[in-house]
Amino acid sequence: MRTLSSILGRRVVTESGLSLGHCHDVRADLTGSRLELTHLCVGPGGILDRLGVGSRRHHAEVAWSAIVRFEEKRIVVRDPQ
Repeated sequence: MRTLSSILGRRVVTESGLSLGHCHDVRADLTGSRLELTHLCVGPGGILDRLGVGSRRHHAEVAWSAIVRFEEKRIVVRDPQ
């Protein structure tokens, strides 16, 4: 099990090594009493969006389903197709 605090701030990279930035926030869907994470918010504008002063235009969203693995200090995601 992962905690949200263990995800935020990690560098997000693709399998081929391209850095997408740091994870500043997550997106989730709430269905009944279940919360399902759907996206990582990465990039320079992600922190502003997290604080409510930015918009989705200023950061990238990576689908939760694209995560390949969690490493000690980074999150590895599939290469974009």
